[in-house]
Amino acid sequence: MASQVLDCPMMATESEFRRRIDLVRARMSDRTIDTLLVSVGRDMPYLIGYEAMPLERLTMLVIPMDGPSTLVVPALEEPRVSPMPGLFDIIPWGETTEPLDIVAGLCGDDRRIAVGDQMWARFLVGLVERLPGVTWLRSSDVVGPARMVKGPQEVSALRAAAQAVDRIAERLQTGQIPLIGRSEAEVSADLSAQIVAEGHERVNFAIVAAGPNAASPHHHPGDRIIGPNEIVLCDFGGTMNGYCSDITRCVVTGDIDAEIGAAWAALQQSQEAGVQAGVVGSACAEVDRAARSVLVDAGYGEYFVHRTGHGIGMEEHEEPYMVEGAEALIEAGHAFSVEPGIYVPGRWGMRLEDIVVATLDGPVRLNEASHELFSVRA
Repeated sequence: MASQVLDCPMMATESEFRRRIDLVRARMSDRTIDTLLVSVGRDMPYLIGYEAMPLERLTMLVIPMDGPSTLVVPALEEPRVSPMPGLFDIIPWGETTEPLDIVAGLCGDDRRIAVGDQMWARFLVGLVERLPGVTWLRSSDVVGPARMVKGPQEVSALRAAAQAVDRIAERLQTGQIPLIGRSEAEVSADLSAQIVAEGHERVNFAIVAAGPNAASPHHHPGDRIIGPNEIVLCDFGGTMNGYCSDITRCVVTGDIDAEIGAAWAALQQSQEAGVQAGVVGSACAEVDRAARSVLVDAGYGEYFVHRTGHGIGMEEHEEPYMVEGAEALIEAGHAFSVEPGIYVPGRWGMRLEDIVVATLDGPVRLNEASHELFSVRA
């Protein structure tokens, strides 16, 4: 299968990176945070375009409330960094240098320091030893709100990724991806290959769950052979131009019986209700309530066992989360999944998932693959 080249350049400009750092500094000021420390994870590429390798060698972006930011990076990794003088300085460190001493020195006498959720514990413990008396805070409260609101370029990246997996979903629904007689693992490998062929840099997941295995929402595809006349749930996505795709569609390998057909009709209504509830100014929890109430009324409430959705962007799961108790308000630019499911233990399961972006004109689906439950004979 030939990969498709998409006209979708996603690398942010230096001015955009500067805008993001300014946003973060404004939130640091509001919370009287002296310094922000960013290591592995997606916050660093969001802020300066560089993704640290998850190595035992420390990479750390140090953003003070005032003054220049500094990237402390292993010398052997420095060639991977795209310099942006004026936005951040670079301090490469050699194999006989202790990089935590460099970071501690850059922090100086600061007393309120925010660190990333994904910083390795070994580095945090080392900093705690070097910086006594510091109040340690989570950077997710600083960077998270900025990352949640996607700009036009980010939405374009998410749309391109969604269109790519839509094409795979259409092939699944039209029987172009063989199922019967193949193992779940074989089909998962097939989906993974197609994700890459459609332009993704990497595969994040490719769940294939057939028959009773579909009752496990995060089933790991194994050697079970897919047979005729059973439902097959496929949930797959990857990272493309730095942004993620995520879609779930189901098919039946044969005739669709009345029980499955009725459940799917309720699931479609539930998913539609969840999407339409994703309006600017509403609480995130309203998306969950709207989708869940349809399934409760239809008698499937006990079989909907997870939240209705999660944010998506540079990570496949990020804030905001569409779940009861999430009273944060939806803003224009929030991107999130709406994915209600019905899971009957030991028998079958089904899920329907699209990525949605909240806009001032209402929620917009990025996925356009059919919502019908297709019967395939492949």
